[in-house]
Amino acid sequence: MATRTLYVCSNCGHEAPKWLGRCPDCGEWSTFAEEARESKKAVGFAERATRTKRAGGPASGRTMSLDEVPPAESEGRTGTGISELDRVLGGGIVPGSMVLVGGEPGVGKSTLLLQVMGHLGEGCLMVSGEESPRQVALSARRLGVEGKGFRVLSETDLDVIEATIVEERPQVVVVDSIQTLYSPELSGAPGGVGQVRECAARLMRLAKSEGISMVLVGHVTKDGSIAGPRVLEHMVDTVLQFEGDRFQSFRVLRALKNRFGSTNEVGVFEMTGTGMAEVEDPSAFFLSRREGKTPPGVATVCLLEGTRPMLVEIESLVAPSPLAVPRRVANGVDTGRVNMLCAVLTRRAGLSLHDHDVYVNVTGGVRVEEPAADLGVALAIASALRDLPVGTGTACFGEVGLTGDLRFVSGAPRRVSELLKMGFARIIKPESASGSTSKGVSRGKNGRVKESSLIEVSTLEEAVAVALL
Repeated sequence: MATRTLYVCSNCGHEAPKWLGRCPDCGEWSTFAEEARESKKAVGFAERATRTKRAGGPASGRTMSLDEVPPAESEGRTGTGISELDRVLGGGIVPGSMVLVGGEPGVGKSTLLLQVMGHLGEGCLMVSGEESPRQVALSARRLGVEGKGFRVLSETDLDVIEATIVEERPQVVVVDSIQTLYSPELSGAPGGVGQVRECAARLMRLAKSEGISMVLVGHVTKDGSIAGPRVLEHMVDTVLQFEGDRFQSFRVLRALKNRFGSTNEVGVFEMTGTGMAEVEDPSAFFLSRREGKTPPGVATVCLLEGTRPMLVEIESLVAPSPLAVPRRVANGVDTGRVNMLCAVLTRRAGLSLHDHDVYVNVTGGVRVEEPAADLGVALAIASALRDLPVGTGTACFGEVGLTGDLRFVSGAPRRVSELLKMGFARIIKPESASGSTSKGVSRGKNGRVKESSLIEVSTLEEAVAVALL
């Protein structure tokens, strides 16, 4: 069948034979994207099936019952050689799956994937649309994987890429990046909505039919989301997001979507001169090495990323504001969450913040999204306002409600164990679900039970009073 191009509105799905600035159906502007369609004559379903059968083609597809489908566990997963990446993927790369890796430029996507290809060796093919084979070889020598045997194809034409994959049949294909590929059937420029959607769809069909794992590298927009159509994230099986400040060595790999594993696990890496190094103990990595007392405005909070507890420090600075509307600046924490906590501190804890600028920062460049960090942010702000340090060896976790009460968070035993392991003697936490107000116990080096290790509070006002001794 012949192929023709159509322009489809990404908002409502209206089709037009040519590009339009405004959709006549929904009225949105600049929403038309080019797509390739097979031209079909308008005939009935029965007549079309009869013609197909006379031409010698299959009249219908073959159906299978679920008990006839072999279990996925029998195929096994392909290990990447990097335990932190395998943790996020759920144990490795599933054969025939498609993985999308996104992140800001320079965050380390290509570096990590080169290390993976160095482990896979001859069973891996890299399709580079941004770098020449010489540039890829220079990076491979720097990482020490130049002699591992994986192959490189510097090409952007999708037809050539498909033919090469079918001929060489690698185990894993890495495409860097999907925004650089183009299909000759479409006239749009590479990176456009139509081109990205078409290239991803064809690679997905190839991966599913041939059992070849595909790893796509995607660019991100200014707001941090993966560039291209939103349907791209729905097509793939796994979406991995690389987070971290380019000026910091710390990196976090997070699964936003995973059809073959959990989306709660994260991988922690450190960018070094020889590639991505795994961080086995993130808690010790993020805590500052301060001698003596902790300065005012600093609070330690325990987060739970999947099954892994992680300790981070939250810093705050509160200063009198010369403006009619005080500033609220947050780095690593949602600004709206900081505004809400400032309002709760003012209304429920008796702290006057209406004429003060509030600055909040999470050390290490990590992004904190868990509600359990609310108590740490609130105590850091209260400590900075009163210019009183949080008690030495004190850590906390808990969600703060609009009524000023502290809500219980999941995984409390694991958080407490991690804090005790790191040497924190006082742990401020919400009351347990049973409503008990017992202090809790832990064992010291001599085996004796240490009392008052856990301090359970029910309101934010009580937490501020306990923390700022």
